[in-house]
Formats: sequence, structure tokens, C-alpha cells
Amino acid sequence: MNTLEIRQQIQEYVDKLSPERLLVAVDFLAYLADREDNDATEELLKITDFKADFAKAKKNVEEGKVISVERLKRKY
Repeated sequence: MNTLEIRQQIQEYVDKLSPERLLVAVDFLAYLADREDNDATEELLKITDFKADFAKAKKNVEEGKVISVERLKRKY
């Protein structure tokens, strides 16, 4: 089952739910989305020196020390 088919199946189930069950479903989906975000964050934080590198990258952006995507595309 591909992603589109899964989304269609979910929509069919959602259409059949009562308002009370919709609240349960939305809470559950919010929980899953939050877990996915947390898992991704935990994975990034496991990378050696990630916090320092990220802080440096943010500083570079703030100071305008960046290269545009268009310029990179032309170069490569």
C-alpha cells in the first residue's frame, strides 16, 4: 500500500467517526507527529559536535555568510 492509498484509507475511516472519536483520533495523530519530531531531534543530538556546528551555522546565516542555492546550482 503506497502513501496515497494509506491517506485515502485514513480519510475513509475519519469520515465514519463520531465527533467524540474524532477528538481521540486527532489527539493520537498529534502524539505521533510529536514523537516523530522528538525522534528526529534525538537523532541529530547524537551527532558529534552537532550543537556547536548548528550554532556556528546559525551565526553565519545571521551575518550573511551564506551561498545561495542558485549559485550552488550554477557551480555544480
